[in-house]
This record gives sequence, structure tokens and C-alpha cells, in this order.
Amino acid sequence: MLDLNILSEQTIDMPQAPYQARHFINGEYIDSADGRKSDRVSPSHGIVVSQAALGSEAEAEAAINAARTAFDDGRWSGLSAKDRAAVLNKVADLIEQNEERLAVIETLESGKPISQSRGECGGAADLWRYAASLARTSHGDSHNTLGEDILGMVLKEPIGVVSIITPWNFPFWILSQKLPFALAAGCTCVVKPSEMTPSTTAMLGEMLQEAGLPAGVCNIVLGYGTPVGSLLSTHPDVDMVTFTGSTAVGKTITKSAGETLKKVALELGGKNPQVIFADADLDSAADAVTFGVYFNVGQCCNSSSRIIVHEDIADDFIARVVALSRKVVFGNPMHPDTQVGAIVTQDHQAKIDGYVKDAVDAGAELCLGGGVLNVPGLGDQFYQPTIVRGVTPDMAIAREEVFGPVLTVLTFRDFDEAVALTNDSTYGLSAGVWSENVHTCLAFARKAQAGTVWTNTWMDGFPEVAFGGMKESGQGREIGRYGFEEFLEVKSLVMRIGRSRAPWVKTT
Repeated sequence: MLDLNILSEQTIDMPQAPYQARHFINGEYIDSADGRKSDRVSPSHGIVVSQAALGSEAEAEAAINAARTAFDDGRWSGLSAKDRAAVLNKVADLIEQNEERLAVIETLESGKPISQSRGECGGAADLWRYAASLARTSHGDSHNTLGEDILGMVLKEPIGVVSIITPWNFPFWILSQKLPFALAAGCTCVVKPSEMTPSTTAMLGEMLQEAGLPAGVCNIVLGYGTPVGSLLSTHPDVDMVTFTGSTAVGKTITKSAGETLKKVALELGGKNPQVIFADADLDSAADAVTFGVYFNVGQCCNSSSRIIVHEDIADDFIARVVALSRKVVFGNPMHPDTQVGAIVTQDHQAKIDGYVKDAVDAGAELCLGGGVLNVPGLGDQFYQPTIVRGVTPDMAIAREEVFGPVLTVLTFRDFDEAVALTNDSTYGLSAGVWSENVHTCLAFARKAQAGTVWTNTWMDGFPEVAFGGMKESGQGREIGRYGFEEFLEVKSLVMRIGRSRAPWVKTT
């Protein structure tokens, strides 16, 4: 056993019975017509914590029809931005009031620590409030310079019915990066959460009702990607799909959505580097690297799963990260001191372990970890903090998204090599740079092919700042004004003043 901080005791009471997650369609909670349900077994505790209705094409079709009707009759898009914002702000208040309830079920379904779930579920309220502010400040353009008899305007209108498909790793947070912005724009929505973490999304329906959202404006269908997600991506009454998940599934959605030329926004995978130059604050950088690789058990598209370290400081820096890794608290997610919880499924844990073993077989060196972690009383669906050096750029562990608490180390000699290694990836979600020289940081930020570049920090985010990737990390943006405008269609309006249009047909 590694010398690690492992917590097995528990301080939060477990629910008395599994949560019953149901579809929310046209303002009503319903079961599947065929009565089918799926059990979610907690990855940390091995017990059934929720039972969710399993949707079919019938439930998906009903939800799309409800959203289409609600959009076309203007019950939401026809409201003033002030009225829409008022509903979103009420939802934010209700999210904060229900933070603990949301956090407990999210922790049990996902395996993430309760302290993290509290921060994400409660903190999501700020996304709803920011979206409300955007609803009230949205505007187009006017062109008063086209001639005395012409006035041009550019209007922004809601794109229509939006399918929102969310992943299991940040169920409530990622939903809140999409849904309130779509609603702020005046769209109607159909939401499908992951079948592994459906409950916090289902709970949100109660809050939407209580806040006064009209029936049919937001609908929630539970179930698998096939058939539910497939229909949400292909149905002709859906105008846009926004998806967060794997690059492979994102490509499939893009292809299927192309049959109806609906808009697609994607936030996909990442193989995100942090580059550490020799003049960096090594203590701060080491802490950020440790956070970046173990946060959410590394099951995070923004995980800094590869570091690129100047060769002169590599040994020193790796030693610092190893020492910090031993102090990170792994174990029972229901203890508030736990920092790293369980792996989402046993199959995924085996996949993580496979990447590590393949790298070692190919000549890489294990500096720490590299195997299953047993937490007394909770079993072995946990993985050790793992650091692998001697990695070459061609290894799968250096190129593919491991999605676990595994850090790969590469080294560089000069600035150009650091940039080349950074950009030698099919992904382009995030990158980080550590240097006390502002010129180095700015030069790197301009050359890095990534949607977000952090300098001397990692994973600081704000509702105002857009998020999204380049290359195979996605298309479009979330949050911020740019994320809001993804849900708007641009319409040009050209008006002639007076009877000044010259006839085209010559009558004489």
C-alpha cells in the first residue's frame, strides 16, 4: 500500500431509500410508458442510490413536441427579457436552498467528494444569475449610414428548440453551463443527462416549476444515448444540439445532425498540458499540477494530464509533485475532508489501468502509484495517484484522454520545443504556462492551440469568460457572452424610408 492519506469513515447520513428519478415533460413528472427503470449503483459505496426511468423514443418525441409547441406559441420567447430573467434568478435562489440535497445524491452517483459536489451544485447558481443578466442586456446593431432612405438593423432571436446532452462527470455544473443561457436567449429545451448521473437534473425540474417556468419550456428525458440521445440529435423539430462528452460521440452527433443541418455546439475531450519553465515558481506550479490531475479523480476534460517540464528542473519538479500527491486525501466521498473519490465504473478503472501498464511496458517509469487503491470498507473502485515519466510523445498515454488520476511527464529544452509539444495533439481545449517572465507567458499564450490558456494558475473559471476548445476538443463556446450568443440566430432587417425605390421594370 502506498503511503497516502486515505479516509474511510463517513460523516454524512446516507439516504433511506433510492431516489426515484422520473422524466419531466410538459410540466409533469412521468414514468416511462413501459415502466422500465435503471438502477445506479454508487461507485464508492456499492449500493443502489437511485432508480431512473428509462426513456424510449416515445418519451423523447413527447418532450420534443412539448418544446416545439412552447417555442412556437411564444409562451417563453415572447416574454420580456425582464420576465425571463426573473424566473432564472428564482431558479438560482432555489438551487442554493437545495444545495445539500443536490450534493449528496451527486456524490453518491458520481463518486466525487461531497465538498466538491457542494461547491459545484451551490456554485451553479451564479451561472444562472449571470445568464439572467445577459437576457436583459442582449442587443443587436443598427446601421444609420446606408443612405438617407435606408435604415439597417441586425436583430438577435432565439434559435428555437435546443437539445442539451450532458455527461456524468459534472452533471449539475455542465447542465448549468448550458440550460440557463439557452433559456435566457428565449429558447425551449429538451435535456438528457447521463444515465449514470440522472438525479440532480431530474431534481431541477421541481425548481423550474416552483420558479414559474411555463410548462413545456424545459423538458427532461432520462435514458441512454440510444434511443433518447439519437432522437434528440436527429429530430427535424430540434434546431440545435449542445453536447458535452467524448470526441467520438461528438463526431457521431455532428454527422447525424447534419442530415437536418441543425446547429451543433460541442465541448469534448482534452489532453491538456501545463508547461513549466525553469524560472517558474515551482512550489505554486507543483500545487497546481497536483490539483489539475487529481481534481474530480482526473475524470475531467480540463484535467492537466500531461506536463511539459524544462529538463533542467525536471527531477526537482517531479519530486515536488510526488511529495504533494502523497498528501492528497483519497477515500470516502461522504467525508468533507476527502479530496479525491471513486472512479465512475469498474470498466473505466480497467481502462485507466491499461494505459498505465501499456506505458510501463513501452519503457516509461512509474514515479508513483500505478494501480487500484483499496479504501477500507468501500472496496477497490478507486485508483492510486499515479505519475509516469520517461514518456515519449508517441505513447498512447501521452496522446489519448486517460480520464483518471494519471500524470504523464515530458521534458523540453527551449521555448520552441515546448510549444511544439503543446500543439502536438489532436486536442486543443486548455493549456497552462508557468514562468516569472511575462514575455514568456504572453508569447506562449499566443502560440498555444487551445481554447483557454492559463498563466501561472490552473482551472480558474468565471461565468463571464467563455469556455470551449479548438481542433477535436469541440466547436462553439459555453458561458460568457459568447456562450449565450450560441443560442441566438442573427436576422438582418433592411427598411426603406419613403417611396425611394427605383423601379426595375421599365414601363416606358
